[in-house]
Amino acid sequence: MSGCSPATSLASRSPIRSSFDEVLRHTADLPERTRLMTQLAAMIGVGAVAEYRIMLGAALTIGVTPVEVKEIVYQAVPYAGMARVFDFLHATNATLTDRGMRLPLEGQSTTTPATRMAEGLAVQKRIVGDETVDALYANAPKEQQHVQELLSANCFGDHYTRAGLDVPTRELLTFAMLAALGGADAQVRGHVAANLNVGNTRATLIAVLTGLLPFIGYPRTLNALSALDAVTPPPGAPAGKEEA
Repeated sequence: MSGCSPATSLASRSPIRSSFDEVLRHTADLPERTRLMTQLAAMIGVGAVAEYRIMLGAALTIGVTPVEVKEIVYQAVPYAGMARVFDFLHATNATLTDRGMRLPLEGQSTTTPATRMAEGLAVQKRIVGDETVDALYANAPKEQQHVQELLSANCFGDHYTRAGLDVPTRELLTFAMLAALGGADAQVRGHVAANLNVGNTRATLIAVLTGLLPFIGYPRTLNALSALDAVTPPPGAPAGKEEA
């Protein structure tokens, strides 16, 4: 089975093995590449370097490219922070080197110091929406304006403008990372809306969360589902979610 980890080699009666089998049944419509890429993003979110290495091998085996893998890691920087992501960058480089790939890979940056702010603001507005971005700037106190500028120039200008992955894929990765981090419910809601803005569907987001469930646990998964329902509620949905 592609995308297996040590947990999937446990005895068939193991509850760990059962959770993996059930996830695969419920994510059958999600492309395997997408499932593995979002799972890699979630591994960074929860800080699981050892499991990341194993899943990275599976992802490369089924055709996720070295450039795509490196872009998953770079996309995590503004969300998980450099302190956490550096360990995953080193793990990625070691895995690629072990597989005979020559580093560094071709660069994917498309902006310069002179263009990153303007291009970042443009892609931020495309993803988040003009009114939302304008409100962020308008409502930020004067001494916090620089944070909004960094968000536009760095998070969006330095990352979302990169080649190697398209914007809808980057948004799915971001959604997976934020769900895995925990404690980022407002940002999860924001990126549910952003995913819908760039063409990802409610069904895709549910499938992604289902694929993350064995790795991030029920509380974070249920919190992310609540965020999803708050932005795009299904007809007749109950008012609240069961806590776990």
